[in-house]
Amino acid sequence: MNKKNEKGFALVLSIILLLVMSLMGGSLIVISAGDHQSNNTSDEYQQTFYVAETALLEGEKNLINRMMGPWVSVDSITGPEPGASAEEQAAYANYTAQLTASATGGFARHTDRRDLPRNAMAPTATPCFNSFRNIVRAGIQVTEHIINRNFGTLITPVFENRTELDNLATEAQVEAEKTYLERFRYEWFSVNIGSAPFRGTGSSIKKTTVNVQRQGTAYRIYGCGYMMPNGSDTDEFDDPEIIIPLETVVVLSN
Repeated sequence: MNKKNEKGFALVLSIILLLVMSLMGGSLIVISAGDHQSNNTSDEYQQTFYVAETALLEGEKNLINRMMGPWVSVDSITGPEPGASAEEQAAYANYTAQLTASATGGFARHTDRRDLPRNAMAPTATPCFNSFRNIVRAGIQVTEHIINRNFGTLITPVFENRTELDNLATEAQVEAEKTYLERFRYEWFSVNIGSAPFRGTGSSIKKTTVNVQRQGTAYRIYGCGYMMPNGSDTDEFDDPEIIIPLETVVVLSN
């Protein structure tokens, strides 16, 4: 009888151990799946943050181009109006000669179109604009508001030059990455917030290395990165899965 009871106990113990091991294995699978999902979500937020930084950079570039003059093809600059005086024609010839001398690859800054951007338009009430809680919305004016720019389109040249891509990536993997990055959009708008002193010389921004104090114009740039749901059309941006708002201030020399 004792031997029979011992055999029965061993069977019960084996079943209990098997059950415990199954529960432990199941728990490890659940934990592993949760960590994988958490990593994917973290990567998506990080990528959206990078896209938001791109929005700020694009806003800064726009302000600098307006202050220093836009890049144009020298050949595209039109001459004076018909009937212009000899003095006006000579001034045009001298101006185009200067641009040609300073051109890079046939492009130069059209300095005749320089200006200091002013608040002259009402912004669009986009998810990005509404995400900034520190904005007084009543009657606000901005210098410019650029919406729904596709990040994937912006970096398309990177994918076109295959020599700069990882040789281990297959064509299918490259296409999948392009499709993934096209889900990200960026947007920015800027506000002229008035005069501000800065230290430095020339027309650069954020100069702090010399002791000459000058007067400039300060601009607050608001930028957002969006991650859109999978399968969204290119003109959709009203309901992003993730939105990251950032802001910065730059001072341009007067």
